[in-house]
Amino acid sequence: MTKKHLVLVLTEPTENSEDAFNDYYENTHLDEVIASAGWQSAQRFKLVGGAGESAPLPYLAVYEAEGEDADDVLAQLNDSRDQRQQSKSLNKKTGRVWVYEALGPRHE
Repeated sequence: MTKKHLVLVLTEPTENSEDAFNDYYENTHLDEVIASAGWQSAQRFKLVGGAGESAPLPYLAVYEAEGEDADDVLAQLNDSRDQRQQSKSLNKKTGRVWVYEALGPRHE
């Protein structure tokens, strides 16, 4: 059974490449992930405040995806990687990915 998931990706640019990183992520990467992985939507955020434990990285991308389980969703992303442009401005060593499964209906 296909379930709704949110994929949260924390990232940061490589040294001295923040402008290139933001341009790549916003104008290339998000649309390529949606097209290649077959996900429904994507949106980026930049950390501007918080309370409690510090966030490990300043940039967040949130994707809506559907799949059987977290492994299926991650396979959609990983199996389609060669269909997307890669950028040296994205620090691949520090990036983090989490998959959350919806528990109930969306409240609006």
